[in-house]
Amino acid sequence: MLERVSNLARTVAPRPRGLRTMLAAALLTVATYAAAVELRGDHPDSYVVKRGDTLWDISARFLKKPWLWPEIWQANPQIKNPHLIYPGDVISLAYLDRVTAKVTAGERTASPVNAVPLEEIEPFLRDTRIVSDIDNLPYVVGLEDNRLRGVRGHVAYVKGLDGIPAGQRYLVVRPEKRYRMVERAGLCCDLFQSQDLDARGRPGPDDGTLWSNAVFPSKNTEFMGYELVTQTTGTVTRGEVGGIQASTLLLDTEGRDVRVGDRLLPVEAQPYDLQFFPHPPKQQAKYGRVTVMSVADRYTTGGTHDVIAISGGAREGIDNGTVFSLWRRGDSVTDKVKDGLDRDEDLTMFENKVRLPDEFAGHAMVFRTFDNVSYALVMSSVKPVRVGYELKHPDAPY
Repeated sequence: MLERVSNLARTVAPRPRGLRTMLAAALLTVATYAAAVELRGDHPDSYVVKRGDTLWDISARFLKKPWLWPEIWQANPQIKNPHLIYPGDVISLAYLDRVTAKVTAGERTASPVNAVPLEEIEPFLRDTRIVSDIDNLPYVVGLEDNRLRGVRGHVAYVKGLDGIPAGQRYLVVRPEKRYRMVERAGLCCDLFQSQDLDARGRPGPDDGTLWSNAVFPSKNTEFMGYELVTQTTGTVTRGEVGGIQASTLLLDTEGRDVRVGDRLLPVEAQPYDLQFFPHPPKQQAKYGRVTVMSVADRYTTGGTHDVIAISGGAREGIDNGTVFSLWRRGDSVTDKVKDGLDRDEDLTMFENKVRLPDEFAGHAMVFRTFDNVSYALVMSSVKPVRVGYELKHPDAPY
């Protein structure tokens, strides 16, 4: 296509200066557009959408950079909602004056294809949230028959629901993690901590808290939020009456077990989106500011289709659909040519260190955003994704 543009430019007859300038700008725009899209060399001429496909997977068949899929769609103003693609639709690329995508509609008998596999992220959309405070939430103080755990059909006793009438429904949630940032002035990167919490919502004794506070003053520590996971739901059947100091909550939904220390939140309508349109970040945060803080259901490592919590949210301009590249930070190693092959690494901590390049690990797309923390799905990976990895613009070359 670029060759065609070049040939066209050579055959244009002389015209007035203003018109030549307009034409040159138009040709440059076309060339830049085609270069930005970067079609795969082995892309198919057409593709029939199948049940279970995602926009990311489909676009990866055509493009080297799947997050640029919306760029192609912008060339199709005749399509009312180009993001709504259905099983049975036939997608092809058309070469006119610019690269465009063309859709031949199939039957609209199924749900539209989404950008990500919803089954991978649904538990985090439905059951996981970030809040700034848990100390003021109602909490479970006991269970019937002094049980250690409660399930559907059991009764839980709750402190903090004084004045709430019978019939009010609540989510029973459990604080799982606490996220915080420790500023490290003069160093390349801030420190982001993911701390596991005990049954009371407090950090455990060996989670590194004491070490961190000993090294970094508390005034440089910024709290980022608590991660709450929904256990089940229940209905208030009796309030604090007749000298009783706890409300009665009937657990009425199949779910996870309930324990003393679990918190309560009012049941609300669906608070999340189900349509995600991939796009680069609106702005690039400074190096070391947006990192992987935790990997869901793993200790420190994940891969494709794993969910990660990252240290950035609406405050950094991150929204649903934001795509990042994931990078292992380059090590700083001792230059043993200068220091000697037998030199102890610990003795050369600040001498003759060589910073190695960051190493690309994969791409991730944000699907739920809070003020300071977001959840993202690893869309593709070439190596394991670990806690502490850096998030950059998806086109970052290093």
